[in-house]
Amino acid sequence: MDIQLIKQRFGIIGNAPELNRAIDIAKQVAPTDLTVLITGESGTGKEAFPQIIHQLSARKHGHYIAVNCGAIPEGTIDSELFGHEKGSFTGAHEARKGYFEAADGGTIFLDEVAELPLSTQVRLLRVLETGEFFKVGSSKEIKTDVRVIAASNVNIPVSIGKGKFREDLYYRLNTVPIFMPPLRHRKDDIHLLFRKFASDFAEKYRMPPLQLTSEAVELLINYRWDGNVRQLKNITEQISIIEEERSITAGTLLKYLPQSNVSKLPVLYSKDDSTKDMTERDILYKILFDMRKDISDLKRTVVEILQHDDSGQVRENNPQLVKKLFRDISHIKDFDNDIEIHTDYVPVMEDAIQDPEVVEESLSIQEKEMDLINKALERHKGKRKAAANDLGISERTLYRKIKEYNINQ
Repeated sequence: MDIQLIKQRFGIIGNAPELNRAIDIAKQVAPTDLTVLITGESGTGKEAFPQIIHQLSARKHGHYIAVNCGAIPEGTIDSELFGHEKGSFTGAHEARKGYFEAADGGTIFLDEVAELPLSTQVRLLRVLETGEFFKVGSSKEIKTDVRVIAASNVNIPVSIGKGKFREDLYYRLNTVPIFMPPLRHRKDDIHLLFRKFASDFAEKYRMPPLQLTSEAVELLINYRWDGNVRQLKNITEQISIIEEERSITAGTLLKYLPQSNVSKLPVLYSKDDSTKDMTERDILYKILFDMRKDISDLKRTVVEILQHDDSGQVRENNPQLVKKLFRDISHIKDFDNDIEIHTDYVPVMEDAIQDPEVVEESLSIQEKEMDLINKALERHKGKRKAAANDLGISERTLYRKIKEYNINQ
């Protein structure tokens, strides 16, 4: 079956190469009985792939059972998967078939497989290797012919390193790996998905579909979407219900996006709401305030490296080495933003070699510090601890700055 036909049949939206690759692997592995492990972040749509594999396999007329391993209590997971005999534990009033027995001849999908207890992992490994298992409280061996497809949104190799997942089970499950890309890696698909969800909700709630302005589309595409397709669908439904105006601007869309991910600037992240009343100018001052020490330390370190060799002896100045160093670090990636350190700084660094005192920042930065400290103290009515938290520095550092700048409280 063609990939486009598979998308139409199973309601998959998008044309990203990684998505098409995942669908192609599912199509190729479907006719076999190989075990498949689907990985990817939560909300990416992993649950569609076990159905694709099952429906395109020779087992399509057999049972398909999906099990959320993370939603079943540890004390009952063995009974759910493998069944139990009457009286095998408190509350077992009668014998019960487990999912592996009920799905004989079909497919079982184990979602969040990394959440299985280690004891259950041993039982699962035996089923995968021999097709045999025991009910809880029974010594009678039962055979089953079940195809297992598993999924996980956690990094299983990391769980193996922490002793939470068996390495042999991982390799047995990972016979054929399928990776579902996060939505932020499918930027061209984001608007397509939004329009599909908007159309569906318009039909469901009997209202005109949403339309995004060009600025709103840009915001939608560049948002991080940590919750992936599920988060996009939920937000589309919220807007469809709440907003009376059908043309959605960037400002309207922004109200529904969690603010922690709207900006990619790390300095804007905060565990509390201490920056919520800060103006853009205040935030820029804060960036300068936070960067000042880092820049000064970097300059001192570079000067020290250039002035001393490995044995600690002072060596002659080498401007060419300075230029080479700054060429080597002229492009630094910080998240998705490019931060350039231009070679225009080279003359400054050469002067710094002659006179390390030049490393200190100009007085204008000190004025910005004083301004920011005064604002923080005024905002918190002179309370130093609260002001220090607002500024992102320790109370001791704030006290030193107050004395250094002779700030009247």
